[in-house]
Amino acid sequence: MKKLIVSLFFLAAVLQIWAQDFRCSISLNSQKISGTNYEKFNALQQELYKFVNDRKWCQYTLKMDERIECSILINLESQSGDVYKGTMQLQLQRPVFKSNYKTSVLNFQDKYIQFNYADGDPLEYAEGSNLSQLTSLIAFYLNLFLAVDFNTFSLNGGAPYFAKCQDILNLNQSAVEPGWKSFETGQSNRYWLMENFTNASYSRFHDFLYQYHRLGLDIMSESPDMGRAAILEALRLLQQVNQQRSALYLMTILVQTKQQEIIEIFREGSPSERQQAIQIMKQIDPSNASKYDAINQQQN
Repeated sequence: MKKLIVSLFFLAAVLQIWAQDFRCSISLNSQKISGTNYEKFNALQQELYKFVNDRKWCQYTLKMDERIECSILINLESQSGDVYKGTMQLQLQRPVFKSNYKTSVLNFQDKYIQFNYADGDPLEYAEGSNLSQLTSLIAFYLNLFLAVDFNTFSLNGGAPYFAKCQDILNLNQSAVEPGWKSFETGQSNRYWLMENFTNASYSRFHDFLYQYHRLGLDIMSESPDMGRAAILEALRLLQQVNQQRSALYLMTILVQTKQQEIIEIFREGSPSERQQAIQIMKQIDPSNASKYDAINQQQN
C-alpha cells in the first residue's frame, strides 16, 4: 500500500511537470489602490501564477527548455467595489540558438484592463466560454505568446493559437469591459492587435517573425554576416507592410520591442548594411528616427 501511495504521488508530480507550458513571471501591483488589502492581492497573485504555469495551454508536450518564457505585470490603478481598472505590461522572450542570449519578441502595454474580482473568487476558465474577464484576458495573451513564439521557430507555426485568440476576442464583443472592440480606444487595443495579425494583407508580419529569429538571430553565433543579412531582409518585410499602411499597432509594438537590438546588430554591419538599416527604420519608426543614427556610432 505504501509503495502504491508513493507511486501515485510520483505520477501526480510527473503529470504536473508535463502540464506546464510556461515559465511565466506574474506580478500584481496594487499600490495605487487606497486601503489596499495586501494579503488579498498576494493571494490573487499566487493564484494567477498557478493558473498560468500549472495549466496545460499547448497541444504539444514541451520539454523543460522549450517552455515559453514571459512575464505579466498587472498594475491596478483604480477600484470601484469589486471592479478594478489598470494596465498590463506583457513581455515574451525567446532563447537564441547556441548562445546565452534571450531576445524580447514582444514587449508592450495593454492600457485598458478591467475586471471584477471579489476576495476568494476562483480563477475559472474554459475554452469557448467567457467565465471571467480576468481569466479571459490572461488566456488571450498566453495564446498570443504561444502563437508568436511558434511563429519564430516555424513559418506560420502559431496559426492554431492565433485562432484561439480570435475566439476569445469574438466572445468578448458584447463585454462591457474595454479593449475588445474595433471602435474603442483608437487602434491600440486587443481588437486591432488581432486584426493586424490575422489580416492577410499584412501576412509579412508572420514572415518577419520567422525570418528575423529563425533565419537571422539563430545563426548569428555561427555566421554573424549571414544572420545580419537575413535580419536586414526581415526589416524589408516590415518596410513593405509599412508601405501598404503606416502606423499599424503591431508595427509600433515590434519596432519598440526590437529597436535597441536592431541598433546593436547593425553597429557591427558593413557601411552599406548600416545605411540600409537606418533608412528602413527611420521610415517605419519616424517618431524615433534620430535614435537609429546610433547605428553609425562606434561602440566603446
